[in-house]
Amino acid sequence: MSTQVDSKLLEILVCPLTKSTLHYDKEAQELISKQAKLAYPIRDGIPIMLVDEARELDK
Repeated sequence: MSTQVDSKLLEILVCPLTKSTLHYDKEAQELISKQAKLAYPIRDGIPIMLVDEARELDK
């Protein structure tokens, strides 16, 4: 079961590492930073914007 993330929140969030825009992956429930090559998890509708919690994207 996926939880919807507030679209207004998605508009203002940026990658904490690069300050670049994020792309919402609804299926994986992650926010993707292409510049940092990181995927930030979304748990219970709350984006976890910590670099330590992010998953590295495949090269």
